Amino acid sequence: MTTDRPAEGADSAAAEGAGTPVDGPSGDGRPGKSAAAEALAAAVRAVESGERSAASFFNEPAARPAARPAPKPVRTPAAPSAPVRRQPVPPGAGVAEVLAAGGAPEQLAGPATEVLGEQAADVLREDPWQLLAVPGVRPEQADGFARALLGAECGPDDERRARALVVWLLERAALAGHTVLESSVLRAELARRSVPDADAALQAALAEGAVLVFQEGGADEEAEETADVRLLLGLDRYAMAEESLADGLARLLNNGPAEAGSEWGEAAEAAASPSAAELVRAAAGSGLVAHSGGEAARAEPVALVAAARSLGLRAWAAAHTEDGRRRLVEQGEADAVTVAGLMAGREGPGRDEDGALALDLLAVLDAPQLDVETAALLVESLADGTRLVLCGDPGVLWSAGAGRVFADVVASRACPVVVSRTPDPGPIGELVSGIGIGELNRVEAPGKEVVIVPVRDAGEAVHRTVQLVADSVPRAIGVPAGQTQVITPGHGGAAGTRVLNAALKERLNPGPGRFGGFDPGDRVVHVPAPGRAVPGTVVSADAEGLRLDCGGVPVVVAPERVTEEVRHGWAVTAHQAAGMRWPAAVVVLPGDAAGELTRSWVYTAFSRGERHLSVVHGVDQALPRAVAEVPAKERTTRLRSLLEAQHRAAG
Repeated sequence: MTTDRPAEGADSAAAEGAGTPVDGPSGDGRPGKSAAAEALAAAVRAVESGERSAASFFNEPAARPAARPAPKPVRTPAAPSAPVRRQPVPPGAGVAEVLAAGGAPEQLAGPATEVLGEQAADVLREDPWQLLAVPGVRPEQADGFARALLGAECGPDDERRARALVVWLLERAALAGHTVLESSVLRAELARRSVPDADAALQAALAEGAVLVFQEGGADEEAEETADVRLLLGLDRYAMAEESLADGLARLLNNGPAEAGSEWGEAAEAAASPSAAELVRAAAGSGLVAHSGGEAARAEPVALVAAARSLGLRAWAAAHTEDGRRRLVEQGEADAVTVAGLMAGREGPGRDEDGALALDLLAVLDAPQLDVETAALLVESLADGTRLVLCGDPGVLWSAGAGRVFADVVASRACPVVVSRTPDPGPIGELVSGIGIGELNRVEAPGKEVVIVPVRDAGEAVHRTVQLVADSVPRAIGVPAGQTQVITPGHGGAAGTRVLNAALKERLNPGPGRFGGFDPGDRVVHVPAPGRAVPGTVVSADAEGLRLDCGGVPVVVAPERVTEEVRHGWAVTAHQAAGMRWPAAVVVLPGDAAGELTRSWVYTAFSRGERHLSVVHGVDQALPRAVAEVPAKERTTRLRSLLEAQHRAAG
């Protein structure tokens, strides 16, 4: 069995940090596979290659341990297939024994217990498809596990299988950013996985409470016509977060105009730019405001916070990352915080006696990186009367977690939207501004601010990338290798982060990797939770774990968590780079990544360099085509419709 991760080309920070090794080669220090696990792995490979169907798991006898071959019979008729047999599970067996009986490696015992609880053994014995709840397990693997445990009782029409598949599909959709899926999409996926009656499977999942159903569309009284009706299904976790967020935003909208309006007007008049003045007036008139603009527009929420403080209000600015907080400080907001630090109480004003954040106004920058769950928790922490300003660049990639909060708020038109008129300066700013409207333009770069490096294949892309980081950029631009960030579409492939990081480590910080594959001085990315990527440097390691320096903050990663939480960080994906900037960026576009490119991906990657951008270009016309024709990967969410419904109800 192998882990189930999104396609290697997928740019998903959450997916790279998630997933549990199901079985690895016996030569890597981990236990080898049992004969049953080998048979299941071979069957899974056959399904993936198209040699057999998923349904065939239920139509053939169970795999038996390999035995010494018997002498070849002479003129003997073929024996009938052996009946499917249940693998015996001793009474009171632990989770490792249950896994072994089903041919799954015992390394899954810990993750299974973490997900399914202390009764994991009983849960898996009664419903083997609950193995799908363990990160990294695929349906084909769960089918093989169930067949080994249940024997003749196992079939593709088992209600337990259908229910587990529905939940698994919705969990996978959340990793891609969806909070719900249309029922037609789920039915098609279930049919593709050999569920004989997809409608019955969905009904059973709804009846069991495993998923929730929502209806959108219908009669439009204003248009006097019938709109399309969509049935959406989602997990309780994301549905409740989205509804809680919509209610919280509506509560903030009810705050209405601020008191002392004349003083707000005076503060607007004193603002440094027309866009900043417009933002101050919008915040004075509404409890919720959306503000869109590029990097240079960050000065406007900083001016808003200063204006609010001049009126005696408790006003703060929060960024998504530590690097974003640093850039706010450079803009003049010395007390800037991160969203995570604010929520945890490590930064900012703390909470009042009612448990709400002690704030009168909060400006959240990098708002496109807010997923629906984080946003819901943040809004729930704001007291009535607090004014919330969501600021961000609408051209960047959406959050690594589920939802598209900033885009849905802007599209709903439920609150004032202030569009900054402050352009990003220089050749990089000009290039990125064009990308934002679907145009890939040539720009004049007399100081080599933008350099295009054409390559023929992935091998040349890796070679030129290392050359740029180690030699060309330091020599020509004056930016050292440690301040140059490589960005590529995916983790796998011939020029993904894994290959690039191995090549960059060999050149920039060679070593044996004696601390779980890492050496002091290695650039890394710490992923403490799905969707959070924190850059850092390896300091040392001891019995307590791997010691990192993450932007001046010491972090210790326990030995058993290093494999899951730490990656080399000379090269990252655009999702991991969102919300951060470096003096120089090298964006690698290998030929095998052409199908992954979107306008938002290119916009995000190209805008990460402050002084210099090198593009290692191997995708030919796929780059301008992506910029012109592929705006973003769509996400199915409910926040926009919820806000629109509340807005209509409020008149």
